[in-house]
Amino acid sequence: MSRQLLALIFPPLLGLFILALGNGFLSTLVTLRLDQAGASVTTIGWVSAAYYVGLALGALLNDRLLLRIGHIRAYACFASLVAAAALAQALWLNAGWWFVMRLIGGWATVGVYLVIESWLLTGGDPARRGRILAFYMISLYAALALGQLLLGLFAQPFDAAPYVLIGMLAALSVLPLGIIPRVSPLIEQAVPLPPLKLIRVTPTGVMGALGSGVMVAALFSLLPLYLQQIGLGVERLGQLMAVTILGGMALQYPIGRWSDRHDRQIVLIALGVALLLLSLLLPLAALLGDIALGAGLFLFGGGAFAFYPVAMSHAADRAPPGALVGISQGLLLINAVGCTLSAPLLSAVIGRLGADGLFYALAAAAAALALFFVWRRSVRPAPQPLAPFAAHPVQSVVGAELEVTEEMVVGAEARVEAEKEQAEEEAWIDNAEFDARQASAPDEPPQHQP
Repeated sequence: MSRQLLALIFPPLLGLFILALGNGFLSTLVTLRLDQAGASVTTIGWVSAAYYVGLALGALLNDRLLLRIGHIRAYACFASLVAAAALAQALWLNAGWWFVMRLIGGWATVGVYLVIESWLLTGGDPARRGRILAFYMISLYAALALGQLLLGLFAQPFDAAPYVLIGMLAALSVLPLGIIPRVSPLIEQAVPLPPLKLIRVTPTGVMGALGSGVMVAALFSLLPLYLQQIGLGVERLGQLMAVTILGGMALQYPIGRWSDRHDRQIVLIALGVALLLLSLLLPLAALLGDIALGAGLFLFGGGAFAFYPVAMSHAADRAPPGALVGISQGLLLINAVGCTLSAPLLSAVIGRLGADGLFYALAAAAAALALFFVWRRSVRPAPQPLAPFAAHPVQSVVGAELEVTEEMVVGAEARVEAEKEQAEEEAWIDNAEFDARQASAPDEPPQHQP
């Protein structure tokens, strides 16, 4: 990766990592605090759902601020709102108040994601888009995993100290983008991309983002319930959840690199088939022991977490000029919808089929995605090059530079000679026409003005 590209993507990724450290345990903290205060399960569910509602609303509206004031200032605004919403929760323990703060927190958090994703998509090299977004997902999930460990630093997690730490991290996340030299990409033109047009432009990207939301939300919300129902303790449950997230981190870059070198639709089909097989094998792995179950969850997490960046890279490849911000915004909205629908849909299957119903539902979702991607590839195959690839002899970098420079000089000299000959020809034609007019004109005595 070139230094220029690294300098472009490092500030936003560092800022995202710092902010996500605090957000990593805020959702857990909200659930524990409301439960400790005696709130009902329904109340806790509504407060938790407010965050996802904020994500969906922000995905619809936040692009306007980004396009108006640019990446760096938009990030500062959204990060400040994340800090303020977290600190406000320490002021008053009330379910209605917390509902509003979680709504604002979700709205601001998806704004941060929109800034980072559009930054990476707009400024990055399309040939490295999969790897760039892999680094984005690695930074995000690593921060979320480490953020869970911060909860253990507080002897009394129900006082104001955790919220102060979250607010501090959100405020400090602005520093990398503010201190490091301004290398943010320019947004010269933005094309509005409503949901229906987004579906027409990239149905594969839309379905990939939706399926990713369903599967990832199920891993975070329903997998702990499955592990608890099969008899695992809290400590072992946490270890297997960490293994799942670690798989998502470890396989991001290899899958992203693979998608850069091959047709991304083929990669999405392969991921769908792999997740289908893993979903069917995981109930059997649970019977074999924790090691087999951990290995299966490691691979499943890697495939599920890689769905979104590959789908986004495919959508960006198909995007019209100036539509990358709209693509990012639309896919974030679709992903938030998938996250919101995941728990109600999959929990109904679990209620009918038991704990293993989670993986049967995930297998059905993976199969549906794979079949959809196969159909889309048959309808719209990958573009073929217009002419066969012509190989050039291997040469050093210096040789290539000299060769290009010589071609440029020869081409410039040829253009100068052609322009000179054209100018001389036009001048000769003008002179010939002038002489002809002079020869045909009658001799008249010169007229003097009085």
